[in-house]
Amino acid sequence: MRHLPTGQVSEDRCPSCINILEPTKHMKRVLKTLSATAIAAGLAMPVHAADEVNVAFFLEWATPNMIAKAESAYDDAMGVKVNWTNFDAGTQMTEAMLAGDIDISYSQGLAPFITAVNANAPIKTIAVAVTYPSNPCIVASGAGITADNASELEGKSVAVPLATMADYSFRMQMRTLGVDLAEMTIVDQVPADAVVSLADGSVDMACIFGGDSIKKAMESGAQLMSNEAMADAGIVAFDVISVTEKFAQENPELVQGFMDVTDEANKAFAKDQSKIELIEKESGMDKETTMNQMADMTFPTKEAQMSDFFNDGGLAATAFSIVGGAFATEDNPAREDYSAVIDTSFLK
Repeated sequence: MRHLPTGQVSEDRCPSCINILEPTKHMKRVLKTLSATAIAAGLAMPVHAADEVNVAFFLEWATPNMIAKAESAYDDAMGVKVNWTNFDAGTQMTEAMLAGDIDISYSQGLAPFITAVNANAPIKTIAVAVTYPSNPCIVASGAGITADNASELEGKSVAVPLATMADYSFRMQMRTLGVDLAEMTIVDQVPADAVVSLADGSVDMACIFGGDSIKKAMESGAQLMSNEAMADAGIVAFDVISVTEKFAQENPELVQGFMDVTDEANKAFAKDQSKIELIEKESGMDKETTMNQMADMTFPTKEAQMSDFFNDGGLAATAFSIVGGAFATEDNPAREDYSAVIDTSFLK
């Protein structure tokens, strides 16, 4: 794939290539389902019957609540059938919520959530699902590029799932290392496809998420910035639990039940990891990959969220503002205050 000068990306040659410094065009593509029509549909969408709740989640994402999922603890506590659907990216979760197919999204990335609310999508955050090291960028073996000479990425191609936390991490890493995004060719790919592109040489770097995807990508390259280096640079990440406004307003007892089971699962796992095999099965990963991924994750309790994330001047307010600005566009500007899209009532 040849490098194309700033603003001259050939869509005939590479339909998924974009100039990331053209935010309006870029975000319009990502937000095509967040048109006025789609949002209006989301506002008017019907609530599912009381005998079922539809939940979105990720494979390759090992979390304690997978034990509760496997043991039908959600169904039992909420008194309804809980249907779980896995997605490739948080942007897809938003589309499904607006379409009325999903009521609750578990561990939606902060970036796709903020991208949606900047476009006035009728969804809200009700909790933090998990904190973790920011998603890595893997440079192809043989490229000879490290954090010390990262500017050599200019003129190269990189695969990134746009408007996700991997996209946010990519932007922050490039900013930290002084790499000009305008001099790179960006390819919009979900992690599984990005791994293939990295392996076959179609891209020089892939910024991705997911335990298995990262493990496979590391077979073809090396991490640009270490987790420690990203943390030292203030590049950190967390995912949220999001809901459609309509579902939360009309079914608060079901949302509360979901949050109670999730909190209980997190606390139980902190004391006893004997059921990790269930997490392995539900996340679709082997034991080593699961354990390595979870070693870098934290699952804050309700109490910790209220004291550390959603308190005055807490981590959530800061992160929402930073990510909101990073993914703002002329058509969908950042909000001055994101408190209206946060509902902590289910944490109390």
